[in-house]
Amino acid sequence: MSEIVLSAPQPFGPHGVCLALGLFDGVHLGHQHVVRQAKIDARARGAATVVATFDPHPLAVVRPDKAPRLLQSLAQRIASLEAQGTDAVLVLRFDTAMSHKSGEEFVRELVSGFGGLRSFTVGQGFQFGQGRSGNVPLLRTLGRELGFSVNAMAPIHIGAEIVSSTRVRSALRDGKLSLVAELLGRPYSLAGPVVRGDQLGQSLGFPTANIDVTGLELPPFGVYAARARHAGGEFPAAVNLGLRPTLQSSQPQLRFESHLIGFQGDLYDQDLTVELVSFLRPERRFAHLEALKAQIAKDIVAAQKALF
Repeated sequence: MSEIVLSAPQPFGPHGVCLALGLFDGVHLGHQHVVRQAKIDARARGAATVVATFDPHPLAVVRPDKAPRLLQSLAQRIASLEAQGTDAVLVLRFDTAMSHKSGEEFVRELVSGFGGLRSFTVGQGFQFGQGRSGNVPLLRTLGRELGFSVNAMAPIHIGAEIVSSTRVRSALRDGKLSLVAELLGRPYSLAGPVVRGDQLGQSLGFPTANIDVTGLELPPFGVYAARARHAGGEFPAAVNLGLRPTLQSSQPQLRFESHLIGFQGDLYDQDLTVELVSFLRPERRFAHLEALKAQIAKDIVAAQKALF
């Protein structure tokens, strides 16, 4: 089997594993429904609950031109899955070799790897394996032979539409943060280690903490009121997302910059979670840096009003 990474060490105990399988991009309400059923099965059997996800997105390997931007980094996805009360998260490295495995071959290897797989829980329409040869009917057939039960979970609806990663991405692109939060079952946030920028915020008197958001689906560019959390606590924040047009760079770089209001200190390399609360204004170009500095001061006041 391809390389795997577990978020918790084996062994899982004598009563085997109840597995939830899927990509789980965003860990929205539908995904949580799948994980919840695996937990119910595990509790009934005295087994461990393990969630298996793929990295990278399978389409990034088999159809790169069709691969979507993801809603979370892998680390954030694992953290969100662990927050559902799982015993471990299994990351299956999706590569060319895995893309050539049939659905049956994939399942047999997974069952063999765990030794005692008691149940398989997936979304109703989940497909996997070369040519999408793996599906719920195949799981049921193999389950009868190999001794595991199968749960195929129906999708969750909010309004007339199902909850899906595609729907979350669409709502996020449209800037509908309230709808995104409803679909996720929690406020939308971005998270990661703080990386070094070019110190522009520091030079303007408003230092920022930068998170790398390359490859992620994002809301519209602009300024947001937010809440930022790290090991030292939670702070109100004013966030700028965009290409910083005032700098008129020939190669503008995407930045996600958070000014933590009232915070003093160094956050480099520390993990930071930034929860976007409300949109304040679109990104725009200013005539000079002094005008940008004056606007940032106004943005901070506006963020505080939005948050308190």
